[in-house]
Amino acid sequence: MKITITKTTSPKIKPDYSNLGFGRYFTDHMFLMNYTEGKGWHHARIVPYADISLAPSAMVFHYGQEMFEGLKAYRTKEGVIQLFRPQKNIERMNKTNERLCIPQVDPDFVLEAIKTVVNVDRHWVPTDVGTSLYIRPFIIATDPHLGVSPSKTYLFCIILSPVGAYYAEGLNPVKIFVENEYVRAVKGGIGFAKAGGNYAASLRAQKKAYDMGYSQVLWLDGVHRKYVDEVGTMNVFFVIGDEVCTPQLGGSLLPGVTRDSCLTVLKDWGMHVNERLVSIDEITEAYKKGELKEIFGTGTAAVISPVGELNNEGDRMIINGGKIGTVSQKLYDTITGMQWGLIPDTRGWIVRVE
Repeated sequence: MKITITKTTSPKIKPDYSNLGFGRYFTDHMFLMNYTEGKGWHHARIVPYADISLAPSAMVFHYGQEMFEGLKAYRTKEGVIQLFRPQKNIERMNKTNERLCIPQVDPDFVLEAIKTVVNVDRHWVPTDVGTSLYIRPFIIATDPHLGVSPSKTYLFCIILSPVGAYYAEGLNPVKIFVENEYVRAVKGGIGFAKAGGNYAASLRAQKKAYDMGYSQVLWLDGVHRKYVDEVGTMNVFFVIGDEVCTPQLGGSLLPGVTRDSCLTVLKDWGMHVNERLVSIDEITEAYKKGELKEIFGTGTAAVISPVGELNNEGDRMIINGGKIGTVSQKLYDTITGMQWGLIPDTRGWIVRVE
């Protein structure tokens, strides 16, 4: 399928790259593609960034049939623009699509679409240290129909946003609140999928944490209410003694690309790494014994987010003196080093945008 390109005649004024924040600005163009039952995906195009017109009865508004992904483009000091493991995001996209009865997309074509739209807006990829171009592919159900069933038409869109640090704290440790009242997801649900419903369900607890002065929440499992799931919108790792552990995937956790990358790197370093059940009681006990050395979240947006304080029902645990730990720092330097081309890519994870 050919991608047609229509360039804007009114380019935007670019923002101050030293004060981007996250998800506040959008580039000049976007990618669009339609799906029609019986015809498949068609009409792939890059057009000026603009509003999308949908019928009030479009099924996405009423039944939440939609998915999204998130990855980044980075500019190296030589001016090369590159992506970090985009095939993993596309693979996860199709797993989400399968769960939500959204038609599969051709992985090779999606990668081509991502590279093409990034190339069209390549002058939007920022150069400041710690900045990147966030890439948001998403698919929404567009059938104008009220009835609980899969849509017969869809819109696939890719938008781009130059971004800085996800958290205001940057790489400084954040404060986390253990959520004991609300539940994010359970096995058999859509917790592993990149779907808006997961994030809508997290907002109540997130607001509660913010109101208490915390940046994020630590989710516990929805059945036993004692095993750790995720931290906010990120996967979570714990350094306990000489072990680095993270909750095992089981259907309620998002299989993060950064999570997988960190596991690979940690194993390459010869560290003692485990994917297993991790209870909040174990974390508390390890802290009391002085064995809890580090906690950090992993995700595309923030890459590595060290935790400086964990609050469990009023029991405040100060992690590593409130400072970033050696494992967190080394992982951040390694992952971002590959992303920005500062260290060699020995694993074939980098895809260049030509």
